[in-house]
Amino acid sequence: MPADNPSGFPYPMNEDPDRTIAYRTPQPAQPMRHDPNPPTQAYGQNPPTQVYGNPGQQQHQQNPPTQVYGNQPQWQQPEELGWDLPPVEMAAPPARTGSRRPKGWIIAVAAALVVGVLAGGGVWAASKLLGGGSQPQDVLPGGNAIAYVRLDLDPAANQKLALFSIGRKFSSTKKAFSSTDEDPRKALFSAIQEGSGAKFDYAKDIEPWLGSRVGVVVLNPAKAGAEPGFAAAIQVKDEGAAKAGIAKLSDGAKTGLAFRDGYAIIAETQAKADNYAKATPLAQNETFKNDLAALGEPGILSFWADLGKLAGLSLVGTGASVDQSMLDQVKNTRLAGALRFDGNYAELAGITRGASPVAQPPKPVTIGELPASTVGAVSFSGLGDIISKQWPQIQKAIESSPDGQSFTQQIEQLKQSYGLSIPDDLISLFGSSISIAVDGDGIDGGQPKIGAVLTTDPTKAQEVLGKIQKFLADTGTTFPLATATGDGKLVVASAQDYADTLGTAGTLGDDEGFKLAVPDAGKATYAMYVNLDKLEPLYTANMSEEEAADIKVLRAVGLSGQYSGGESSFTLRVLFN
Repeated sequence: MPADNPSGFPYPMNEDPDRTIAYRTPQPAQPMRHDPNPPTQAYGQNPPTQVYGNPGQQQHQQNPPTQVYGNQPQWQQPEELGWDLPPVEMAAPPARTGSRRPKGWIIAVAAALVVGVLAGGGVWAASKLLGGGSQPQDVLPGGNAIAYVRLDLDPAANQKLALFSIGRKFSSTKKAFSSTDEDPRKALFSAIQEGSGAKFDYAKDIEPWLGSRVGVVVLNPAKAGAEPGFAAAIQVKDEGAAKAGIAKLSDGAKTGLAFRDGYAIIAETQAKADNYAKATPLAQNETFKNDLAALGEPGILSFWADLGKLAGLSLVGTGASVDQSMLDQVKNTRLAGALRFDGNYAELAGITRGASPVAQPPKPVTIGELPASTVGAVSFSGLGDIISKQWPQIQKAIESSPDGQSFTQQIEQLKQSYGLSIPDDLISLFGSSISIAVDGDGIDGGQPKIGAVLTTDPTKAQEVLGKIQKFLADTGTTFPLATATGDGKLVVASAQDYADTLGTAGTLGDDEGFKLAVPDAGKATYAMYVNLDKLEPLYTANMSEEEAADIKVLRAVGLSGQYSGGESSFTLRVLFN
């Protein structure tokens, strides 16, 4: 690994360490179908010397092979990651007021760059996103860091072409991505400028000094009750030009500016900026470094947070109070995540570490055993056990709320009038797992079939269901429920035929779209899946032709996660046609 690559970001053996996504094979000089003369050099860096795949055999396919992070088959096409990604409307960063908060456009620019990547379809990935050199965590202070966000705007040449191709597809970003010089930074700043109204000339005020990386860190206050500190790091090519350009961006607001190893360090005051530029960097924070190493591929956007410390800071100045036992459950928990891409999906992956270990992890969900005709489903494992163990804390938190007394009275009334015992009956009903599904049959006619599969004692669960139905009938809310029982499960559905269908093992898990959207579904302890292609008639009917075309790019959404001991992982994927 070259010496200028940051620590804490592992790369596979025998791979080019400057490739953040080592399993991808497209070559920077490989012609793409929409540009017969693409650049042969990656933006801002030399092309890699190591050859991946077999370029001579690559050809564009309409339906590339499905990919899952890990052991990847070789790609058979020049990859355009994030292809056809629809726009995401993002508001401009709010102005901060008050003498103790960051002022002006400076801190906002760092945040806006992060927002800008997601705004209006500007999410993309690259077969070589992280070039060599330092990262923001190498210069930002880390001794008392509690949160961090990093963005890399250094895609390879073919990925710049993909980015502009994506940006030009959507009406919200078509204007910003209409430039012919194919500089993604200019396109993003144009989008930011259009949304914020900031006055600057990119070619004169920004381009001469702007690098390709940015990071923002949140710092724990030195005194209890004080507000957190903020620092931003923007990679620069010319410190003199950067100082003048940043001053213009600040529009008169007083902020601190210092330089460190090719980055502009921006803070609320000059004293803080000077101190941050000398502090031990975040990259040397062992906890941070280990968490990011466990996360793996950092993608184009990565983040890290100490959830326990953030939870405490969120209450500062609000006057709100939370039971200490609730805070204790997350006091040592950290979250790390990354936004990364493959040829036909975008993925937000994350891990949590440091939480109190679970004595007995829940069993995997059975979402893959739902019918193949399922258009939407959500599945949880261990919900009954969670309610059983956490009920004292849940009850205490509810009772301390303004409506706590009313809640207690309602529970007692349910017990006296209907025999419902909370939480015991909830534990019996939810059992070890629950899967809720919506079938595609009848959805066009507005009469979808809905059902739930409860892995529990069916006899006890049916008794609880009867109490609930009686309560609903007395409140004027009645609807027919069909049931079916099986070995260790109760099925409740809106129609008897659907209840019978849910009572037998289905083949949703064999569907290619499901497998791509919900990776490792057989190990997940919670999962969610929505087939957007099958739902299109419901939400495109009243759209304009342009809006409908954008939305039809979406194929499916999937979420899966699992936890063991004090660690957990999750994956949220958006698939594209």
